[in-house]
Amino acid sequence: MKYVKATEILPEDLIVEIQKYVQGETIYIPKQKTTYRKWGTLSGGRKSIDDRNADIKNAFKSGSTFNQLAAEYFLSVETVKKIVYSK
Repeated sequence: MKYVKATEILPEDLIVEIQKYVQGETIYIPKQKTTYRKWGTLSGGRKSIDDRNADIKNAFKSGSTFNQLAAEYFLSVETVKKIVYSK
């Protein structure tokens, strides 16, 4: 996260209003909820994990055991169970 001086981007009247609440401190202004993205959506990591989880569910439906899937995907048995039983 990079820091930006308020005086460089905000109008002076807004800075005066903010100074009524806080002065000389670093504050974080979050993004609007409509602009949030889930983890991995930009890098493709989320899709990769979703595809893996779908493969695990299909393999379980086809008869693979929790232990077999855990060994194949290098996951714990409990993690495989969570994947299989998730909606």
